[in-house]
Amino acid sequence: MTPTLVQSHLHRGGTAPRVDLGARARDWAEIQERMLVPLFEAVYERLDVGDGTRLLGLGCGSGLALLMAASRGAAVTGVDPSAPERLALARKRLSPDSAPEAAAGAAGGARLVEGGPADAAGPDVPAYNLVTAFQPIGCMAGDSEGLSSLLETAAPLTDRGTPVVLVGWGPPERCATSMVLRVATKLADPMRSAGSWRPALRDDLEEVAQRAGLKPDGSGRVACPFGYADVESAVRGLLSTGLFDAAVGATDKAQVDKELTEALHPHRRHDGTVWMPNVFRYLIARTP
Repeated sequence: MTPTLVQSHLHRGGTAPRVDLGARARDWAEIQERMLVPLFEAVYERLDVGDGTRLLGLGCGSGLALLMAASRGAAVTGVDPSAPERLALARKRLSPDSAPEAAAGAAGGARLVEGGPADAAGPDVPAYNLVTAFQPIGCMAGDSEGLSSLLETAAPLTDRGTPVVLVGWGPPERCATSMVLRVATKLADPMRSAGSWRPALRDDLEEVAQRAGLKPDGSGRVACPFGYADVESAVRGLLSTGLFDAAVGATDKAQVDKELTEALHPHRRHDGTVWMPNVFRYLIARTP
């Protein structure tokens, strides 16, 4: 799980993964992204997101979290430097023609930027009063690389004391999907180098916040089960996260599909659906 579930910056192979990026973006938007809806709702409810909220979403992907905030009345800006296919889907989702209720409820509408936080700045852009980084960390070694510097870049664009939301995987014993993710390590990194799977640690989010100069100010846990109509949908959804890119590059998609299907077998129910309970943790930190 960008999340993010989505960690496209993790791929360290010498060649690009052999995947159809357009199809993968659609699978993310149609299958996988909705798995984090309980997390988005819990964060927005706790922070009272609505009219007057000026939200900057880092790694916004195909924009579901932005759409949910906009439907509550927030003015939303999303930035994503590494997933243009997903960003194109976000533009469709957040256009007035596709989502008139969201566009009408968002004071100032929605902005989507292919780039980093600095690209979302401007003389006529008011300071943001909420920053979200909904891509979960804590399932692979090094998956928080670059996040602290990204947050440091975003902080000057905010009001003083602005909440910044970071997300991480819960402990492996409460995340059934964590064992499935180990398939990526086995295929792509059998020697357990920098891209290896590792269990989430209790202070992962606090360490990122500290490096970025942010002050922790509360946290929470949210159940986000991953449910799929069938094994094929589960494989497509999990591949869409980008966490298996290195495995696809090191072997081939057919081999990864086979290994994933086998790993999902314990989570298949009698009706053919796939169900994996997970818990995610979020941290609220404040800008200086």
